[in-house]
Amino acid sequence: MALKSTIMKVQLSLSDMDRHVYQDFNLTLAQHPSETDQRLMIRLLAFALNSCDGLEFTKGLSADDEPELWHVSYSEEIELWVELGLPDEKRLKKACNKSKKVVLYTYGENNQAIWWQKHQPKLYEFKNLSIFSLDYAATQALAALVDRGIKLAITIQDGEVWVNTDTTNIEIKPLQLM
Repeated sequence: MALKSTIMKVQLSLSDMDRHVYQDFNLTLAQHPSETDQRLMIRLLAFALNSCDGLEFTKGLSADDEPELWHVSYSEEIELWVELGLPDEKRLKKACNKSKKVVLYTYGENNQAIWWQKHQPKLYEFKNLSIFSLDYAATQALAALVDRGIKLAITIQDGEVWVNTDTTNIEIKPLQLM
C-alpha cells in the first residue's frame, strides 16, 4: 500500500521590505512521504522569498519535469522556475532554457561546497540563473517548526529573513553564490 502525502495548512504573514510585498496567505501544502520536514520548510521559505501574483507550488517530488515552485504567465510562458537542493547541471540547463528566470536554493549539511565547486564553472553560462545557499543549522531550525497547522510571520529586509512563530524566532541569511 502506497503512503499518502501529509497535508499541511499554513497561515503565512509576509512582510518583504526589499520588494514591498505585504500579504497574508492561507496555503495548503502536500508533504510527499519521502520529503523531509527541512525540505518542506525550504519550499515555504522559497515561496516567501519569491512571492508574486501567480506563484504556485507544483507537484514537486512527484514530477521530474516541474520545479518546486513556478510562475507561469497567462500566455503559458514560464516566468520563474524555483529549484531546491543540489540538482545536476542538466536539470538547471533545462530550467534555464524553459524559463525567463531560475532561482536555486541549495541546502544540506556538508555537501553544498562540494557541489558548488564541481558545478560552478559550467553554471556561469546560464545568465538567467541565481543561486542561494541556505545555512544548514537555520534550515534545521525551520524543520523543527513543522506541524499540520503552522502559523508563521516572515519578514525580509536587506536580504535577511526572519521567521517567527508565537514561540520561536529564526534568522536566515541566504548567501548568494551567483
